[in-house]
Amino acid sequence: MNRSEMREQAFILLFEKEFFAGQSCAEVEETFAENYAPLSDYAKKAFENTYDKKEEIDAVIEKYLKGWKIGRLPKVNLAVLRLAVYEIMFEESVPDSAAVNEAVELAKKYSGDDDYSFINGVLGSFLREKNNVCGD
Repeated sequence: MNRSEMREQAFILLFEKEFFAGQSCAEVEETFAENYAPLSDYAKKAFENTYDKKEEIDAVIEKYLKGWKIGRLPKVNLAVLRLAVYEIMFEESVPDSAAVNEAVELAKKYSGDDDYSFINGVLGSFLREKNNVCGD
């Protein structure tokens, strides 16, 4: 399984967790593994860490939403953005450009027609100010 497929698994887990908020991360992972495919270690790690850091990640996302509130975003877009921001902020092994490109590809596959450009814009704005946000 390549990194894109692992990232897609993490995205699906984040998306599903939005609908099953009462379930633990472990329960969402178990359901995924039973219904789809075995989970990669990277997908599990990215999902759990993104969920654990959700408030911090959401604060970053909200800063770059122009004319939107985070609660109004489609759940697909929110899951894509959360995963990308997590990777940019916390996964040193993932180049920022790869995180953005993969987010755009996930949006093209799972979201509305033009949502990928919205996601690209939010992430691009974040990257331009990344050093200020992350304290580097």
